[in-house]
Amino acid sequence: MKMILAAVMLSLSVAAHANPDAAKAEIGKPAPDFTLADQSGKPVKLSDAKGKYVVLEWYNKDCPFVRKHYDSKNMQQLQKKYGKKGVVWYTVVTSAEGKQGHLTPKQAAAQMKIEGMGAKAILDDGKGEVGHLYGAKTTPHMYIVGKKGELLYMGGIDDNSSSDSADIKTSKNYVVSALDEALAGKPVSTPSSRPYGCSVKY
Repeated sequence: MKMILAAVMLSLSVAAHANPDAAKAEIGKPAPDFTLADQSGKPVKLSDAKGKYVVLEWYNKDCPFVRKHYDSKNMQQLQKKYGKKGVVWYTVVTSAEGKQGHLTPKQAAAQMKIEGMGAKAILDDGKGEVGHLYGAKTTPHMYIVGKKGELLYMGGIDDNSSSDSADIKTSKNYVVSALDEALAGKPVSTPSSRPYGCSVKY
């Protein structure tokens, strides 16, 4: 009986944590804070990066739209380019256990090396709490947080929803535009766009 009661209490606790009474992601408003474990199991809190620009990139290693940007090295080049400019880049994995793209911490650490990522960390959102908080719908789904913690951009990485890497060169990259404008002290001209890709595997 005690074990059953404990299990019920745990499920209630998890449910309460999975539905926090917090504001959803909205352009111009404070980006919802969160804490997720990275590939080494270390907790990473979004607000700890306040004072820097932050990119949140939703990732599924098996999604063809993600592969478009990784097999071409486009995503890694952006991660490294803006990392050198002081931008903190987090790659978020929301795929639930047993679903396409799910990664254990050990697998995430290995995947960073396989991809040659320039992201600061892969964050484990296997329970989907942060994905729901931000309204992440696709992989990739991109978000940019400003120095004051406000959400500057949310949407697709670019304006071409194909899975063909050949289209990258002729696409307008919204993330690049938003970061360049923000870093130059200018307002983001396109703060939101339609995300495209595979559905997030909650």
